[in-house]
Amino acid sequence: MAEDGWGLTIPLTGMPLPAHADLVRALPSFGYTDAWSAETSGTDAFTPLALASAWEPTLRLGTAIVPVFTRGPALIAMSAAAMADAAPGRFVLGLGSSSPVIVGDWNAIAFDQPYRRTRDVLRVVRAALAGERVDGQFDTFTITRFRLEQAPAVPPPVLLAALRPQMLRLAGREADGAILNWLAASDVRRCLDAIANPDADVVARIFVCPTDDAAYARAVGRVLISRYLTVPAYAAFQDWLGRGAALGPMHEAWAAGDRSAAAAAVPDHVIDELVLHGTPESCREQVRAYAVAGVKTPVVLLLPTPELTDSATVLDLVRRLGPGA
Repeated sequence: MAEDGWGLTIPLTGMPLPAHADLVRALPSFGYTDAWSAETSGTDAFTPLALASAWEPTLRLGTAIVPVFTRGPALIAMSAAAMADAAPGRFVLGLGSSSPVIVGDWNAIAFDQPYRRTRDVLRVVRAALAGERVDGQFDTFTITRFRLEQAPAVPPPVLLAALRPQMLRLAGREADGAILNWLAASDVRRCLDAIANPDADVVARIFVCPTDDAAYARAVGRVLISRYLTVPAYAAFQDWLGRGAALGPMHEAWAAGDRSAAAAAVPDHVIDELVLHGTPESCREQVRAYAVAGVKTPVVLLLPTPELTDSATVLDLVRRLGPGA
């Protein structure tokens, strides 16, 4: 099966936003169809895509993801409508619950009922983007007489970040598809079965550390996995995928407050499944395995490596990772 698209996560770590212009303009020539943003503690989700929409007029642009807690439903709809206007037919809104750390610890907002909040925001945003007036009580909030001043002529697709069956089913039933994260290519089929919609768009963010130095890549992977997969939702996702026993010692060390021991406890085989590494060409084929498994758009999240020393090196590496190489 050939992939429908191929994406890159922007911005790249350590590269200022304005410095991405040449890279974004070059992506189509490297075979990339998409640029997707992230939102944790760096840039917001929309600004990099707004810049990319002006730099390059053909890429599909997606948020992965906009948290449903940190902005109100009306503001999310307004931002999505503005991006849909800036990139007609090329913008995809990715929504997700995010995590207790981002929502609660960093934004001082209660992380309550994440499934219901995500479902409610999805329903409000889809109705608003379709030009409808939203007025009523939902399980997690009440909206009174909101209508977009100018709804998009063609509403953008809305995808949901989904990790476990309940959210995956919601993505397949009420959204236009799902955004997957922290999974191996061999896990894709289980997620697709839960989505249960063959027409759903499926995007997967894939961590890629393109270096021959396996020790370096695994050191990076250990830190990332111990920080991310100890979050309850991600931990439950890995349990569902069958990695619970392998990650048990990591969870025990993390719960005891020993972050270094938690990272050290992550097995090599788990790192190798979830953080792709090797030559750029090898990484490209590992990414392609997700498409073969059924992901419509694999999206590379490029991790820093010792080989990335300047903008020219970065550009060449992104080229070699692309499907056009």
